[in-house]
Amino acid sequence: MSILIVDDNPVNLIIIEKILKSEGYTDCITASSAYELFDHLKLGSGEQPELQADLILMDMMMPEIDGLEACRRIQQEEKLKDIPIIIVTALGDSNKLAEALDVGAIDYVMKPINKVELMARIRVALRLKYEKDWHIERDRKIRNELDLAKQVQRSVLSQPLDDEAISIAATYYPSFELAGDMYSWYKIDENRYGIILLDMMGHGISSSLVCMFISSVLQDTITRLVDPELVINELNRYMNQLYSQEHFIHYYFTAIYLVIDTKNKTIEYVNAGHPPGLVIRDGEETVELDKGSCAVGFFEQIEINKAKLEYKENIRIFLFTDGLLEAVEDMGQDLTEELVSNNTGNLMNVIDRILPEDVRDDQHDDMCMVMVRTK
Repeated sequence: MSILIVDDNPVNLIIIEKILKSEGYTDCITASSAYELFDHLKLGSGEQPELQADLILMDMMMPEIDGLEACRRIQQEEKLKDIPIIIVTALGDSNKLAEALDVGAIDYVMKPINKVELMARIRVALRLKYEKDWHIERDRKIRNELDLAKQVQRSVLSQPLDDEAISIAATYYPSFELAGDMYSWYKIDENRYGIILLDMMGHGISSSLVCMFISSVLQDTITRLVDPELVINELNRYMNQLYSQEHFIHYYFTAIYLVIDTKNKTIEYVNAGHPPGLVIRDGEETVELDKGSCAVGFFEQIEINKAKLEYKENIRIFLFTDGLLEAVEDMGQDLTEELVSNNTGNLMNVIDRILPEDVRDDQHDDMCMVMVRTK
């Protein structure tokens, strides 16, 4: 517990130091000017101060640099601004005292010093410092845990797939550290591929945890059941396990799940309340993947209508979440038109052309797009 006492009057330094030590605060350091204080704190040097001060008792009236200016400079230093400062002054000017509080002091003590009052204000300041330090440390631990959770969440997302029959890739711009969008794809057998894109309700920790729960059952569900109707029904069963009757919380997500058979050239899919996917066939009309069911998790039992379509030549399929759709609409552009006109196969080129970098970096919702190309 270190307390810095700053006063240009040596008598005041002796009195305050003696009071503190009599109360058990033995780690006291004195400074006769603001410059000496700055030297102790390594202010402006970019270095960490050797002295970790828990409290500063600052005289208001000092030559060259007074207590008000010293407070201002300390508040400008990120590493120092959380040190509580109590102004010690003989001035009864309420305007000056208000200014001291405005520039960073948390309290003041009038001279001549009353020991009882001084110690009471010090105890309050140190208690607030302890609580603030506790919150800072807790926030640091939470940030570290969120960083780890983000890494875990990103690790379960499927990597790009490119073989002799098909290529699948995604681009993703989460709006928060922990996001609610997730995509996965699996090679079911020699000719069939299961692909899903989902958008969980909300953002942050709760939606991320539900995403991770679904991710843990997704591969087994898709590779075991395969059929879109069965897969969506099974995911709905899992989501209903999370229903909290006590708190009336329904977790849910929208999704589009499809199975592509590259040998028979068919697509079977269910759209569960999700923005329609697009199937683009060169020289033919673009088809929307818009049939299926309501969102997954809304009801214990849901009616699911699987749809099927066939294709002849190679196709491109685009799946996206509503965050991307809304961002493009806000830019006054037509996402379908942009996707149809892009035939490079480069997913990043599509997003970069549609949305400027500042929009991608400052969106209010997660933005995700999955592109599938048959060969």
